[in-house]
Amino acid sequence: MMKSHSDDVLVRRLEQADSENLIALYNELTFGPKTARMRRVAAVMAHPGTRIYGAETQGRIIAMVTLHILPNVTYDGRPYALIENVATAAEFRKRGIGRSVMQAAIDAAWAEDAYKIMLMTGQRRGARGFYEALGFDCEDKFGMVLRRA
Repeated sequence: MMKSHSDDVLVRRLEQADSENLIALYNELTFGPKTARMRRVAAVMAHPGTRIYGAETQGRIIAMVTLHILPNVTYDGRPYALIENVATAAEFRKRGIGRSVMQAAIDAAWAEDAYKIMLMTGQRRGARGFYEALGFDCEDKFGMVLRRA
């Protein structure tokens, strides 16, 4: 899938060759230690049902989203989708690029007949309005996390 966001930004499904660029974005996304590594990016990209979409300009990946399509028993066996690791390089924010990358993931989930798309966003990130503008809401579900110490 290839979409042009503007004359100089291309939104597409990312490949292993994009891994080095992705590591920089993963590390920008992370508040904690910068631990993104090539083998970890490769493992995520190789996982069945998982794909990463990104925006590229001048050979640099400037935004990304990871989409997981997961099998399901209910809803006639229709899968559900989980979005994770949404990031746009700081100098490219507020230009609609993140929205374009998210739309590519949303379109892909609907094309796989997912009955819902879920995501969680950190309360300190200030991104809730961004997701709400894309149609996500937090009215019928609570996002909860259990982290291993």
